[in-house]
Amino acid sequence: MTQTAAPVWFVTGCSTGFGHALAQAVLARGWCAVVTARNAGAVADLVASRNDQGMALALDVTKPAQIKAAVEAAIGRFGAIDVLVNNAGYGYMTSVEEGEDASIRALFDVNVFGLAAMIRAVLPAMRARRMGTIVNISSVGGFIGFPASGYYGATKHAVEGLSDALGREVRSFGVRVLCVEPGPFRTDFAGRSLKPNESRLPEYEETVNVRLRNMAKSSGTQPGDPVRAAEAIIAAVQSPNPPRHLVLGASGFDLVRKKLTETLQEIEAWKETALKADYPNP
Repeated sequence: MTQTAAPVWFVTGCSTGFGHALAQAVLARGWCAVVTARNAGAVADLVASRNDQGMALALDVTKPAQIKAAVEAAIGRFGAIDVLVNNAGYGYMTSVEEGEDASIRALFDVNVFGLAAMIRAVLPAMRARRMGTIVNISSVGGFIGFPASGYYGATKHAVEGLSDALGREVRSFGVRVLCVEPGPFRTDFAGRSLKPNESRLPEYEETVNVRLRNMAKSSGTQPGDPVRAAEAIIAAVQSPNPPRHLVLGASGFDLVRKKLTETLQEIEAWKETALKADYPNP
């Protein structure tokens, strides 16, 4: 994709973490950025001294009217959206057995349906221009089902599947799709962005509860640096041949590689059984 000299980035969930770091990196390059959060005041500082290249907007990705208004405002101001970054999201942690229906549905509304709504809002203009990049912030949890993360992981698995299909649908008209899959990073995920619920059942003490406590203990000391992650995302977007998967962090890289290796070994071990499921050759 050939971008303009000052590409326009539209980033959701910019109040903290990856969204905040990415918005800063984009603006520091002299590019244009539409930075969003549910409360526009939380991101106003990002563009306070860069009114010529940035705008801060209130955006709740579960509200279609706000999505429509934000996308129209961005295109009206800058003429186009070159890069959409779907970063808005949060975690809901509990055992699968103890998940609460309202909390599960609210999680999917943001992490999956809000992301899909943003894509549907931005894609028509990208398709008309025959260029654009859609970056979906997934997670290593989109590959690996960790204890206590069943529902969060399910949202990220959904993002991965949607992104695979979308990439194949839009490739022919110049739109690219990239999933970013971070491991543990020093963001606010384990703080304001996480809703943990320790299990009340003793059977889950060594799986669900141990993981939740370890996550709480490691908060603020994770090895991943959001600033360096932002640079990696920009490098991938700017590449003439960007990856479909961008795993970030050494821990995430090792976990994903191990998971994929084990999965392939398992599939190969059951090859004979798998092939017997077809109709016999005539």
